[in-house]
Amino acid sequence: MKIRSILLYSHDGQVRHLHFNLEGLNIITGRSSTGKSALSDIVEYCMGRSSFFVPEGTIRDKVAWYGVIFHFGNDEVLIAKPAPSGGNSRCSVAMVRRGTQLQIPDFADLSINSDDDSVVTLLSSLLGIPENKTEVPLENSRASYSATVKHTAYYLFQKQEIVANKHQLFYRQNEQHIPMAIRDTLPILLGVAPDDRFDLESKLRTAKRDLKLLDKVISEATQFAEQLDTRGIGLISEARQVGIVSFDLSPASPEDILGLLTKASAWKPNSIPDGDPTIITKLEDEQAELRSERRMHSDRLEAAKLFSEKGEGFTLEAGEQKDRLESINALPRNSSTGAWQWPFSEDNLGMDTPIAAALLNEIQGLDAEMKKVLGERPQLNSYLAEVTGTIQGLSEKIAAKGEELSSAISANQMISDLGDRNNAASRIVGRVSLFLESYRPDSDPEDNLRKRKRLVNRIAALEKEIGADDSEERLASALNSISTNISEYVRELKAEFSQYPFRFDLKRLTLVADRGGRTVSMENTGGGANHMAYHMAALLAFHQFSAANNRPIPRFLFIDQPTQVYFPSETYEKADGSIERTEADSDIESVRKLFAMLHRFTRKDCPGFQLIITEHANLGDDWFQKSLVEPPWTNPPALVPNNWPDAKR
Repeated sequence: MKIRSILLYSHDGQVRHLHFNLEGLNIITGRSSTGKSALSDIVEYCMGRSSFFVPEGTIRDKVAWYGVIFHFGNDEVLIAKPAPSGGNSRCSVAMVRRGTQLQIPDFADLSINSDDDSVVTLLSSLLGIPENKTEVPLENSRASYSATVKHTAYYLFQKQEIVANKHQLFYRQNEQHIPMAIRDTLPILLGVAPDDRFDLESKLRTAKRDLKLLDKVISEATQFAEQLDTRGIGLISEARQVGIVSFDLSPASPEDILGLLTKASAWKPNSIPDGDPTIITKLEDEQAELRSERRMHSDRLEAAKLFSEKGEGFTLEAGEQKDRLESINALPRNSSTGAWQWPFSEDNLGMDTPIAAALLNEIQGLDAEMKKVLGERPQLNSYLAEVTGTIQGLSEKIAAKGEELSSAISANQMISDLGDRNNAASRIVGRVSLFLESYRPDSDPEDNLRKRKRLVNRIAALEKEIGADDSEERLASALNSISTNISEYVRELKAEFSQYPFRFDLKRLTLVADRGGRTVSMENTGGGANHMAYHMAALLAFHQFSAANNRPIPRFLFIDQPTQVYFPSETYEKADGSIERTEADSDIESVRKLFAMLHRFTRKDCPGFQLIITEHANLGDDWFQKSLVEPPWTNPPALVPNNWPDAKR
């Protein structure tokens, strides 16, 4: 993306245009107040920026429309915008034309057909900025956004007031939120993020959304299944009371419950038989029977637990007794007779006696009893689990019967309140229909669980793929390459600390010299010529990397009055673009060295690059004179003819 022409239209239809060389150095030099500095404001205005920063005065008074023809290889785009009306400082409407070799339109052909958002989208697309989202941590308050052509402006314009500013390296860096925007978007523009990252993140968002929706379906299905035995039975009880479900029909399975509820939801008002007045009593009796049965099983459970506890006590006591008796086995035996004997006696004391035999029999008896108790333990545990399960099932039936009883009582109360069984039936049918809405007959629980497992695995794989990229390493590599070129340009301009390597600090958005174990940032250096050299080095290095790696940053750079640092401050504004005054009033060798480096940059370092310099200086060198876009602007206002009429107030 380069600039072929800048167009201005007067209020009476006259056209002023500046044509630029698409490659190489383009220099506009001349006296102060001729309109040179306004050119970059016009270009940015036509790149989709709604704010209007063209200085007050002749240009604002005499220009009705501003236009720029942007060149994209074989494609060209004209963006023209009217001056803000009514003293406003913003305008977001535009005219867009696109073609291969656009002709400059007449004033009468100018008409609004687009807006700034569309301009930004078009230029971003033609520039080749991929679909993207900035990396913003979840805990941050700012939202993610897309990098566009608007985020390239920081590297395209060096205004007079910042070209030698030691506190500000990039255009608009001093504005609120812009430093963060530079840090967010520069990695994208440098191409260090994976090309498919946006696609992967889009797929991840879709998978997470699908998982969330599926979890909701599974949760609703689970809740419905849990409520079916209680809430469903209750609704059937209500339906019975108002006569839309027969008392003879008793559901035996979830399918039966759903069938009765579905049948009830299809009910239409008609003559309804009276309900069974004894139903509530029957339900109360059934609930009482269930509670009685539960109490019986609870008593059995307590008895079994007590037996289990006693068995454990017996086992403990018997074990201790057995341990005490088995100590007899510790006594030694006579080697010749095999009889026990006192351990400290040489002769047998007759330990093989009836008492000893009794002790041994006691040990054997205790061992048999313990084996019997331990053998019965698994059966006892199984019995305890069985009774516990029976009690739990009875509790669920009691709860369901309670819901049925409560529903029957509510239905009777509803009939009484509404005074008409049909009205009560309609109310209950509505409640049944609402309950059935949460049921999805086409939802297979097993299939949903399989789908959920696949989604979880897919999300994990996408997160791994996104997290496995080497963006940080690639960014570090890109910045190292840029920093190497920065150091070379600083040395060529013989700026302070040029004997040390320089690097770009992305966090602080400044240049830093590594001075033998110490660092010196740009803001801690002195001298306007040094600061200008640092700015030139950084911008040229960025564009050199961008062009070499085919990154989507426009191939042009506007620099406003870089040689001001080589003139005495009191004489620079008096410089009129003449060769004689430049040679007399400036550090002519430094001026020539700077322009020679810029000229070489467009031809060797970054072939085909477009550099547009607005200046007060002028050199007699042939290559410099061939770079002039127009003869020096000596009579203000040179950009806008004097004979153009002012806008009608």
